[in-house]
Amino acid sequence: MTGVILDCVLMLLLVAALGYGVRLERKLTALREGQVAFAGAVSELNTAAARAEAALGSLRASGQETDLLHDRIVKARAVKAELEALMHRAETARGPLPPLHGEGRSRSDRGGEVLITPATHSALDALSSPTRASAAPSPSLPTRGRENSLLNPEQVERFTPVLQALAANQAAKESLNRARRSLDDDLFAA
Repeated sequence: MTGVILDCVLMLLLVAALGYGVRLERKLTALREGQVAFAGAVSELNTAAARAEAALGSLRASGQETDLLHDRIVKARAVKAELEALMHRAETARGPLPPLHGEGRSRSDRGGEVLITPATHSALDALSSPTRASAAPSPSLPTRGRENSLLNPEQVERFTPVLQALAANQAAKESLNRARRSLDDDLFAA
């Protein structure tokens, strides 16, 4: 009878061990699934860190472009002030010019920007291109009595860098806006 009791106890212990093994297997399966999810989260974190690093690089580049743009704006303001002084000095020395083709002269509005009429636009186009400026004056502009007023080579040399600086300033603004848009897209995508 002692052998039967020992066999029953041994069977109970084996059933308990079997139940504990099943329970342990379920926990190990859940742990493996959690490990896979954790590995996925780590890879997503690495991807997000790489995007953030790229965004920081873009932000640094935008900061440098902003500094460059600020320097160009400061220089452009100085050139604008110099041009306004030269224009004022020229008008006081010579007196006001008659309007071109019956149109009004360029005038400043309240914002300080110069409004350009179509007639003066062609003169600015002539000044912006050194090859055209060295050629004969535009046929749409009257030259009688004003031979030295528009296309003087000395004035062309003085205004060419200004127009180039304005074009570079516009290109820098567009580049900065593109960088800001791409940075915004990167930040909102993250």
